[in-house]
Amino acid sequence: MHERTAGARAGEIVLWILQVLLAAYFVYSATLLFGDDFVRKFDEIGFGQWLRYLTGVLELAAAIGLLVPRLCGLAALGLCGVLVGAVGTELFLLADGDAVLPAILLVPAAVVAWFRRDTVRALLPRSAAGPAVG
Repeated sequence: MHERTAGARAGEIVLWILQVLLAAYFVYSATLLFGDDFVRKFDEIGFGQWLRYLTGVLELAAAIGLLVPRLCGLAALGLCGVLVGAVGTELFLLADGDAVLPAILLVPAAVVAWFRRDTVRALLPRSAAGPAVG
């Protein structure tokens, strides 16, 4: 068994703190989406309220996934997709959109997705994960 360096352990702790903070924020955000706070905003987007509920479900699922070691990379990657959509929506579909918050949240989600990419690869079938390294 190999011993991990202090730097690797510190990096792991920082990633978990980031994941817990993102999870807490997106549980909060999902609860807002399930309430009446965003009805007008989603009316302005023009795709219907189903998108509000879908976004809330995706955020809640990602928040839970961020706390599951096997799923944390996939959850962060999914959040990146949701946040890219939010940035685009705020910039191009809303008259008074503000893309700052989703753009800021995209950064830590992308950091987690990058550093947890091994967990995403582990979910892929062996043939899709690439050649085995001997």
